[in-house]
Amino acid sequence: MAVKIGILTGGGDCPGLNAVIRAVVKGGMKKGWDVLGFKYGWKGMVDNETVLLNEQTVAGILHRGGTILGTSRTNPYKNTEHIAKVREAFKLNNLQALIAVGGEDTLGVAAKLAAEKLPVVGVPKTIDNDLACTDFTFGFDTAVNIAMECIDRLHTTAESHNRVMVVEIMGRHAGWIATYAGLAGGADVILIPEIPVDINQVCDVIKNRQKRGKLFSIVAVAEGAKFAGKDVTQEEKLDQFGHVRLGGVGQILAEMIEKKTGFETRVTVLGHIQRGGSPTAFDRVLGTRFGIDALRLIEEKKFGHMVSLQGNKIVPVRLEEATGSLKLVPKEFFELTEIFF
Repeated sequence: MAVKIGILTGGGDCPGLNAVIRAVVKGGMKKGWDVLGFKYGWKGMVDNETVLLNEQTVAGILHRGGTILGTSRTNPYKNTEHIAKVREAFKLNNLQALIAVGGEDTLGVAAKLAAEKLPVVGVPKTIDNDLACTDFTFGFDTAVNIAMECIDRLHTTAESHNRVMVVEIMGRHAGWIATYAGLAGGADVILIPEIPVDINQVCDVIKNRQKRGKLFSIVAVAEGAKFAGKDVTQEEKLDQFGHVRLGGVGQILAEMIEKKTGFETRVTVLGHIQRGGSPTAFDRVLGTRFGIDALRLIEEKKFGHMVSLQGNKIVPVRLEEATGSLKLVPKEFFELTEIFF
């Protein structure tokens, strides 16, 4: 009987997902394995919505953003019947293993299933780069480059109008994108969730620039940056993993800066632009490597593990360890940015 494996992509989409799918399918077929895709993340397993993946279905997808399997933020552990359906999907489809591609929430579900002795392995995915036990996740490099290019473009209009430009960048709990993009784009102030916003300090930096003849400023702020320890949210409704919908910190910050300094201030929210478009070469290669090594985990029966990048090596780590805590921007790394403002 041929080996049959499944693959799903859950959580927010990000560039590089299709590279993983393509690698799993092509690598699996070289081994003589059948690969079954589950549509829309864990929802696909609950509903048993599948698609057989082969050379034709993955042709020409390497450079495409998003995911051909679709995705959702479904949490089957919110409903005991859904968990039973996930287990049943393994039996109905005669799966020898499942590859779950996702972030802390998707892989958190995978870790629980693996603890129940189901043959699951993981591939880390998040543009926020906040998953523990891996140096980088695919999608992050693309998001940073998009944010950096936007900052580059805002420099010219900010300088032309002598304005302060606030750029709101993705980053719920960790400010990796804002830190990297801000450094690469030459932002004058970088604000991240790990360090509470001191509005007076921000305004002092901007005023001092004005005194030195720098009549414009760029402020890069992560969407999860906090004032007095509180999140800025669009609504109080929670998703299935208990997350609120963040947004609005850029506008609040812009209003405060203009009020305290008197300088004309505008805000640009990058939002889902950071998720879209073609992945960078780095993310295509990393996604490909992750996909191939996920197959190796299955061959070695290292269920309950995920692939990770450590240095330049792909290393297996336990899912429960990888999802036990978030990887935040270390204080010593962020201090590097403070040299420039």
